[in-house]
Amino acid sequence: MKHYRQELWFNTPHRRDYINITDQVQDAVRNSGIRHGLCLVNAMHITASVYINDAEQGLLDDYDDWLEKLAPHEPVSRYRHNLTGEDNADAHLKRQVMGREVVVAVTDGRLDFGPWEQIYYAEFDGRRRKRVLIKIIGE
Repeated sequence: MKHYRQELWFNTPHRRDYINITDQVQDAVRNSGIRHGLCLVNAMHITASVYINDAEQGLLDDYDDWLEKLAPHEPVSRYRHNLTGEDNADAHLKRQVMGREVVVAVTDGRLDFGPWEQIYYAEFDGRRRKRVLIKIIGE
């Protein structure tokens, strides 16, 4: 069995951003030379997420509104975590809801998606450098 590892790095300009990384992950699959296997994509930071869904701006806006209602950023004093001097407790909670990683089958050297599926990196505490791990295993 072969394996391949690649990192993607992000430094988003906003506290919250949603970035379609499907093409970058597919490029990693192509570079791996693996034709059949599994591709893991995970956020390597506890205030960011990787998820799969539709690439539609209205849905991205709905996610952002919904997550902000579930775990509003302000007032930051509402969260015990922020007593440590941080202001990102809401980002930890948003990540918990959206998840850490996705696994996608690789078939004939391509990500094996259902209709409309795309891979997104979601940033909930941006404006600093963070990474996503891509790990592909197979033959």
